Amino acid sequence: MRPIFDPRLLARFDVGLLLATLAITGIGSLTVYSATFDPVAGGSGFALRQIGFATIGLLAALGMTAFDYRKLERWAPLIYGLSVALLGAVLLVGQVGGGSRRWIGAGPLRLQPSETVKLALVVLLARYYHHRERPEGLRLRDLGWPILWTATPAALILVQPDLGTAGVLGLVAVSVTCMAGLSRGTLGIIGVGVAAFVPIAPILFGQLKTYQQKRILTFLDPESDPLGAGYHVIQSKIAIGSGGFLGKGYLSGTQTRLDFLPEQHTDFVFSVLSEEWGFVGAAVVVGLYLALILRGLVVVHRAKERFGTLLAFGVLANIFWQATINLGMITGLFPVVGITLPFVSYGGSSLVTLMLGVGLVLNVNMRRLSRERLPRL
Repeated sequence: MRPIFDPRLLARFDVGLLLATLAITGIGSLTVYSATFDPVAGGSGFALRQIGFATIGLLAALGMTAFDYRKLERWAPLIYGLSVALLGAVLLVGQVGGGSRRWIGAGPLRLQPSETVKLALVVLLARYYHHRERPEGLRLRDLGWPILWTATPAALILVQPDLGTAGVLGLVAVSVTCMAGLSRGTLGIIGVGVAAFVPIAPILFGQLKTYQQKRILTFLDPESDPLGAGYHVIQSKIAIGSGGFLGKGYLSGTQTRLDFLPEQHTDFVFSVLSEEWGFVGAAVVVGLYLALILRGLVVVHRAKERFGTLLAFGVLANIFWQATINLGMITGLFPVVGITLPFVSYGGSSLVTLMLGVGLVLNVNMRRLSRERLPRL
C-alpha cells in the first residue's frame, strides 16, 4: 500500500520560503500589538487573536503540503462555486463593519469570503489554462469563461462595496492569464480595448460611490480636503516621514499613540511600522517581501507541470499586488482603496488564506515533475 505522505518529499521543502513568510507574519503581529496597545489594560486583544490566526495559518500551510496538489484540479469548480456562494450569502446575512457588508459568521468567528475567493479563482484558472495550452497563445475566444469567472465574484464584491479587493481579483486573473500566454492577435485586441477605455472613464467615474470618488480626487490633491477624504494619506505620510532613518522606537510612535493615524492596525499598519522602526525597519520588511516573491518565482521556474506553474504564480501574484497597492496607497502613490498588507495587517480570513496559498507553493515545489530522483531513505 502506498504511503499517504512520502517522507522523501521533505528534501524539496523550501525552508527559505516558509521562513520569509513567518518573518513577515511575526513582524506583523508585533506591529498589530503596537497599533492596538491599550496602556490601561496593558496589552492588545487584537494581537493575541492575530497570533492565533497565524498559528492556524501555519498549520493550514503545512497541511496543504500533505497531499498531491494536482488533486485540486478535480475539486476546482466545487471550491470556486462554494466561494462564490458564500459571497452571495454575505449580501443576504453578512455582518456590517466600516460601512461595508463583508463578513459572514456569528460572534467572534467571522469569515471574509472575498479573501478566500481569490485563492479559489487562482485554482480554477490554473485548471482551465492547463488544458488550453496553445503554441501560438490563447485566442480571444479562450478568455470567455475566465472573464465570466472573474467578473462574477468581482461584481458581488463591488456591491459590498469593496473596490480594492475587486481590483486585486482582476489583477490576479490578468496576471495568471498573461502567464498562460496570449496570442499576438489577442494582445492587439486588448490594446484597442484599453485605448477605448479612456473616453468612457468619466462615465465609469460617475458610477462610483461618493466616498470612492473623493478618494480618487484627493489622491490627485490630498490637501484639497485635509480633514476629510485626504486625512488618511496626510497622516500616513506624517507617520512615515517622522520615523526618519532608525524610527522612534517600539511603542513610541506619536501618530499611533495619539490616534492620529486611521485604520492603523489594518490598512495603514505599515505606517505604524515605519514610524517606529524608520527607513531601516521598512526596508527590512520590503526586503522580506522581495525574498518571498523571488523564492516563489524559483518554484514557478522549477515546476515542470503547467497546472503547478500557474497555481504557484497565481498565489504570488495575489501577494505581490496586495503588497504593492497597499504600500503605494499609504505613501500617496495610489488612491486609498482599502487594501490590507499581506501577512502584516490584522485579519483572520486574509492571513489564513494567504498562508494556505504559501502552502500550495511549497506543495508545488515538493512535487515538481522532473527527472530528478528523490533521495533514498
